[in-house]
Amino acid sequence: MRETKEMMRLLGPAEIRILANKLDLRPTKKLGQNFVIDGGTVRRIVRVADLSPDDVVIEVGPGLGSLTLELLASAAHVVAVEIDPVLAHQLPITVTDRGVSEQLTVINADAMRISETDLLGFTPSALVANLPYNVAVPVVLHLLEALPSLRKGLVMVQSEVADRLAAGPGSKVYGVPSVKAAWYADVRRAGPVGRSVFWPAPNVDSGLVSLVRRDPPATTASREEVFAVIDAAFAQRRKTLRAALASWAGSPAQAETALRAAGVDPSARGEQLDIHAFVRIAESRP
Repeated sequence: MRETKEMMRLLGPAEIRILANKLDLRPTKKLGQNFVIDGGTVRRIVRVADLSPDDVVIEVGPGLGSLTLELLASAAHVVAVEIDPVLAHQLPITVTDRGVSEQLTVINADAMRISETDLLGFTPSALVANLPYNVAVPVVLHLLEALPSLRKGLVMVQSEVADRLAAGPGSKVYGVPSVKAAWYADVRRAGPVGRSVFWPAPNVDSGLVSLVRRDPPATTASREEVFAVIDAAFAQRRKTLRAALASWAGSPAQAETALRAAGVDPSARGEQLDIHAFVRIAESRP
């Protein structure tokens, strides 16, 4: 394992650029391609992810493989989901050159469309990824829903997205991502990441977000019904819940009836409620 760890360090800034030139790669904002070039950051991500030798990791957007290589040294298997066909083709070659190819499966697909049946029989227990900024929240929420085997995760996202995912009720940045993520998991910030560890360097800082799966709240309402309340409550943040939920309930009066039945003040606003309050409101719909 020590020899493998030493080889993992070889994919630094120079190697990243050599690979990029070989592939005639021009990172695009459309695909959110900002590749990690700092070995210390890669090792930190894997360390904080707290993987066991039995974990099967799903990595979204592996890019040129900096994080993938370190994950392969710490987990039983890595399922890498890469939307770019050129990168998906290159990754197994890069990994084979370092002698750990049998632990890697690459799937050329859009992570937003991945389901259990697409994973070739693998059952991932952990999500670890440097997520493209423009799709980070929907990818996290989709994978938590589509892959119930996921028990934990550590994702690197734009700093303000990390704040929103981990925010609690009453925070200025608490919103739809915060509440929906709380349906699936305990979410917290796990540290900052500067801009200089990426190529090309983004215009914003990043942050690590830790997710630990827990059972969703016990409820007679479906997830879709609860999420519909959340969406309605935050669609017009400045409005009271009585007004914001009027269309959802049928009228302001019916919204007030549902809110009172749920034990929620009709004059409150969405950012004051936790996931359990939204569940009670969904259960109380007239």
